[in-house]
Amino acid sequence: MRASKRYAGIGLVVGAILCAAACAPPSKSATPAASSGSGGASAGAASAGTATSAADLGGMDALVAAAKKEGALNVIALPPDWANYGAIISGFKAKYGLTVNSANPTGSSQDEVNAIKQQAGTSRAPDVLDIGMAVALANTSLFAPYKVATWNDIPDAQKESTGLWFQDYGGYMSIGYDSAKLPAITSVKDLLKPEFKGKVALNGDPTKANAALNGVVMASLANGGSTGDISKGVDFFAQLKKAGNFVPVQATTATVKNGTTPVVLDWDYLSAGHGKDVPTWKVFLPNDAVLGGYYAQAINKSAPHPAAARLWEEYLYSPEGQNLWLKGGARPVQMEALTKAGTIDKTAAAALPPVSGTPQFLSPDDAKAAQTYLATRWAKAIA
Repeated sequence: MRASKRYAGIGLVVGAILCAAACAPPSKSATPAASSGSGGASAGAASAGTATSAADLGGMDALVAAAKKEGALNVIALPPDWANYGAIISGFKAKYGLTVNSANPTGSSQDEVNAIKQQAGTSRAPDVLDIGMAVALANTSLFAPYKVATWNDIPDAQKESTGLWFQDYGGYMSIGYDSAKLPAITSVKDLLKPEFKGKVALNGDPTKANAALNGVVMASLANGGSTGDISKGVDFFAQLKKAGNFVPVQATTATVKNGTTPVVLDWDYLSAGHGKDVPTWKVFLPNDAVLGGYYAQAINKSAPHPAAARLWEEYLYSPEGQNLWLKGGARPVQMEALTKAGTIDKTAAAALPPVSGTPQFLSPDDAKAAQTYLATRWAKAIA
């Protein structure tokens, strides 16, 4: 499991979409991109670097040809067991024959942005990002606008109008735990009980990682806070620390498997995956703190493989790519459109955990406010 992931925030319209999903051109001539194996975009690749749709390159066939000439794609912070990315990367490689270079699989959204800046002009720079919304909104100047062929199937509230970013998949915050070692969890406040001493962890540092930040927000909601005021969540973790229940260890697949972190606040689609290693693992969604969130895709405007970057997005937003996220337990952004078109993987959709209660979501302003609050309060709270 990715050790840290993403600041995310979306509005109420998206909340309705996620809840519903849980319950049930003319072409232009262009020169195909030339190989950029030495690290910079060549003169041919520059046309791919400015393409805002496949049509700008002459259509999908031309985009595929340009990507194959580049020969590679650089991704970052995509562990294979996060939202089924192992299968997604394998599917992309098999379909198009490109090499996929995967860097820093345990990285955070901020690490992705840092890599774009630090590796600019090199062949190692990330081509594409899978990023939380707070970090995405703060760095749109680094992204290239692009609209995939299925652009109209992405709800308006879940994309930037020119294609600088577009949300991809989401889920709900949950509490996962080893039921063989711990009593049944029926509320967030149960975590303060003596039985949970030295056992409660987050998926990362909430000042850097979206999953951890949303874990604090969920705790705030369960203690009378709101998406716009996470102070009660920080206070709750201060109580957990004082009681000796909070483990300041980054929860990973390994720490769950070896029992170091038998209780983890994390996205439901990630937590469910621990059942493969710990058969007695259960996932609880508190009905008084139902918190959802989506991540987003973005293309590095200085991508060393600009055609491959755009082809990757086309793959992710095809029914094939969307259903691969769904098979990973995440709710793809085009789930409603896939359902209407009859292209949804019905078995994977039926396997999603049930959600009760009223879902809430961080708005972009909420996400930024939470990040700011944590930057000055978190370290002191768990000291």
